[in-house]
Amino acid sequence: MEMLLMGGCLSLFGLAVVCAAFGAATRAEEPEPVSQPLAQAVLTPSASHFFEPAVPASKAQPYVPIEALLLQIENHVRLEQAAVESFIEYPTAALLHSRTISPLIQ
Repeated sequence: MEMLLMGGCLSLFGLAVVCAAFGAATRAEEPEPVSQPLAQAVLTPSASHFFEPAVPASKAQPYVPIEALLLQIENHVRLEQAAVESFIEYPTAALLHSRTISPLIQ
């Protein structure tokens, strides 16, 4: 009977520890309010902090036609299919761990 009571007490203690750990892990932390001048300084750094001059947003990413992207993806898929077919024909560990020649994966 004493063993049963001891097991029950230990089980309740373990349940309390698990509930406390779960509550601490799932508690949402409220971020500290940031003062406006500090937030403004973080969002708009001066150009002297960077190695390159600031690039206008219109020239940041050049326009790439969708057809060119689709051709690159199709070429990548063909190369991967060829690699799979060569592995299926003659499976070796060297083929399994070799790098692809696709330019999309670096």
